[in-house]
Amino acid sequence: MTRLALLAACLLLSGPLAARAAAEPAPAAKGPCRAVQAEGQPFTVCTVDLRRERVRLFWLGPDGLPYSSLGSLADRQGARLSFAMNAGMYDKGQAPVGLYVEEGREMKGVSTANGPGNFHLKPNGVFYVKGDRAGVLDTARYLKAKPAPDFATQSGPMLVIEGKIHPKISEDGPSQKIRNGVGVRDDGRTAIFAISEQPVTFGAFARLFKDALGCRNALFLDGSVSSLYAPGIGRSDLSRPLGPLVGAVAK
Repeated sequence: MTRLALLAACLLLSGPLAARAAAEPAPAAKGPCRAVQAEGQPFTVCTVDLRRERVRLFWLGPDGLPYSSLGSLADRQGARLSFAMNAGMYDKGQAPVGLYVEEGREMKGVSTANGPGNFHLKPNGVFYVKGDRAGVLDTARYLKAKPAPDFATQSGPMLVIEGKIHPKISEDGPSQKIRNGVGVRDDGRTAIFAISEQPVTFGAFARLFKDALGCRNALFLDGSVSSLYAPGIGRSDLSRPLGPLVGAVAK
C-alpha cells in the first residue's frame, strides 16, 4: 500500500472515532464539589449530605501544631477526605479568633467583643455540627440555643440570616476579594460550602447562598486566604499558613 493510500485509510478510520469522542460529554466530577455560575460569576460549591459523610473541623495535628495547610491535612487524612477548606478567622499564631470546638471539646470560647474587621461586623455567627446535622446561627442565637456541638467555628459576618441578607452588607460594595463561606439546607442535613473563583463583593457572595443555593442561613468564613482542596476536581490550593480547617470525611 502506498503512503498516500495508508494515510487515507487512517483518516477514514479515525474520522468517525474522533467525531464520537468529541460528542461524548466530559466525565462528571467526582466528590462533592462542582462549578456553579451565579450572576455571571464563577464559584465552586461543595455539597455534603451529613447522613453519608462526616463534616468536621481540624486545627492542631498530632504534634500539637496547626495543620497550617490543606496539603498537610490531606496527607494526614488520605483518601477518606473528600474536600476541605479554611474554616474561620485566626490570629498571627494561627489560633481561632472566636469559638472553636473540636470533637465536643471547646478549645476557644465565644467572642462577643466589638472591634474592627469582618469578624466584628455584627451579627457574626457560628457554623456547628452535631451528629448528622449542621447549623448556622448568629452568635446571640447560638448562645441562647446552647446546642452542645461536636464541632463549631465562629466567624463573621453572617451572610444570610433567616432568609435575609445581613443588614450591613450593601448590594455591591467596593470591596472585592476571593471569598469562602458555608450555609445549611434541608433542616441541617446538608452543608453547602462555596468559594469564589474570582474577586467578588460581599453582596454577590451573600446572594449566591440566598438565591442560587437556597440557604436560609449562611456564614462568611474568610477572604483573601480562601483555599480549597477537592481531589475529585483535581484541585489543591496553596495559601498562606491557615488556622482552622473544615472538611468532609468518610463515615
